[in-house]
Amino acid sequence: MKVVTFLLDLLYPPRCAFCHDFLETSGDGLCAHCRTGLPFAQNGGRQRFSFVRVCVSPLNYEGDVRESLLRYKFGGATGYAKVYGRLVAGTVRAELAGEYDLVTWVPLSRRRLRERGYDQARLLARATAKALGLPLTPTLHKQRNTQPQSGTGDAAKRRANIAGAYRMKKGADVTGKRILLMDDIVTTGATLSECARVLGKAGAEQVVCATVARSAD
Repeated sequence: MKVVTFLLDLLYPPRCAFCHDFLETSGDGLCAHCRTGLPFAQNGGRQRFSFVRVCVSPLNYEGDVRESLLRYKFGGATGYAKVYGRLVAGTVRAELAGEYDLVTWVPLSRRRLRERGYDQARLLARATAKALGLPLTPTLHKQRNTQPQSGTGDAAKRRANIAGAYRMKKGADVTGKRILLMDDIVTTGATLSECARVLGKAGAEQVVCATVARSAD
């Protein structure tokens, strides 16, 4: 296995998931500078939203973090999920230990999934769940396509845009469960709040959230 990894690194030189500089080996996907020099959020990036007990994020959405997430979300850089998952899992362990029973994610609509070819939040949630030693549990379905939240406007418009867009997945049971809900970026928290509302209505005991980065937009 080490030989295969070595040959792959020779053929396709690994790059840092954030600054995109070349790495000597694929390793954990981070260069020495980014391992300590990224815009890490203070206090685990803790925020509170309606229906969400707390949301944590290891990073602030700026500079190389922003460019990295854009490559991940729109440029097909799906391999970044493993790097993000390790970072998020570290913050979850530090900030949310003992506060969740299962890991789930904010899903894309069928239309957006067809267009993009992958669900970036699901990949992130799967990597984070693996790092935490938990299974990934599908719970939500996005029943209608919505305008991208980033271009919708202020918090009130974002809430209106996403209202009623999610429902419980057929057969999903969250009764009495404490949920760790994952997404890639959080801005106003409108999407996470709406998903948490649906989960709570379905019987979830509480919802905590985690994202790679928090935005000040």
